[in-house]
Amino acid sequence: MSSSRTAAALAGLALAVLVAGCADPAADRVSLISAPQPLTSLTMVPSSPSPRVSSGPVQHPFPMATSLAEPMATGAPLTATGPPRFFVSARTPLTYFPGRSKTAVFTPVPPAVHNAETGSFIANIPLPPGVESSWHLVAAARDNRTFAVAGWTEPKKPRICFFLVRLGEDGRPGKPVAVTQTDPDDLTFVYDLALSADGTRLAYSTPLIGGGAKISVLDVATGRRRDWKTMAHSVVTGLSWAPDGRSLAYVLGVRAIALLDLARLGADPESAASRIIKNTTGAMPIESVAHTPDGSALIYASGHVVERVPVAGGPAQVLARPELPPGASLSLRFSVDGTGEHLLYAHDWRAYRVGLTDGAATSVPITVDRRPGEGDSPRAAW
Repeated sequence: MSSSRTAAALAGLALAVLVAGCADPAADRVSLISAPQPLTSLTMVPSSPSPRVSSGPVQHPFPMATSLAEPMATGAPLTATGPPRFFVSARTPLTYFPGRSKTAVFTPVPPAVHNAETGSFIANIPLPPGVESSWHLVAAARDNRTFAVAGWTEPKKPRICFFLVRLGEDGRPGKPVAVTQTDPDDLTFVYDLALSADGTRLAYSTPLIGGGAKISVLDVATGRRRDWKTMAHSVVTGLSWAPDGRSLAYVLGVRAIALLDLARLGADPESAASRIIKNTTGAMPIESVAHTPDGSALIYASGHVVERVPVAGGPAQVLARPELPPGASLSLRFSVDGTGEHLLYAHDWRAYRVGLTDGAATSVPITVDRRPGEGDSPRAAW
């Protein structure tokens, strides 16, 4: 089976609800969560017009949520205890086409815990009821023990959902805790996922049908949510919580780093609570952003060059220039640990560790016990 057929099948899986008649005019500019190289390899071809969208502007099916009165995450941050000992990997269901069939068959796969030094498999993470497989999104809190993971429900009516899991000191996962939302949302597309430093809030970003994108802040205990939207960009990635939980950094359209002030969010989902920290000046895209432990600066990668820029603005400082292998994406999707000293990214079933103090880079194979090496390479966080 070719990789293009796999990518196309996963794209169709993620978009099954939309192609029933909710085509997005901006879809050819929206990267898909199932794509291994989301900024370069896969776009959606809008479906044929249907009677449901034959006249008038296309509208998002759900209103912006305002049920979460306090979007900030101001609890005591989970403590970073030193260099990361574990990382969690997540991948999409495996896809294959039996014989000459044009109908894809999907095989669920679980997220997994790995030894951070060797990449070796420690354990599969159990899935909550109603979740059949992991999906390509995982985020970590600062303690290297608390993780948010995206799950996939089933192929006929696909939906992305979220759950939390905590690791023991031996890396073994505890019972997963599903995050049940009180407000409806369209979760066929999810660009990114971030877990607050205190572990009480999830942030995720999605496109809006009809144009634009939104950032959602979700209380993991109550399921209440607060949304903020932008109509200027259809792609929002790189979510990162400030250590004090009062703001979110993100990437607009792979070209600008911005900061969303949650204290100013108010009840208006279009409130002017966002400001640009840095615009890119070259051709290289930006996909990921992470706060430094004190919250004073942001770590990002312009292409494959890792840099740091003050939140208050100012010149950027180069931290590392890792050499990626042939075939790597033009952008770098990464995770930074709670100490702010170690960066992790995954490519072609290898985990790459970059020291942000000396720029040294090493890599280890990512090993799993379910269908190793099959399907898209996992994404990883620590």
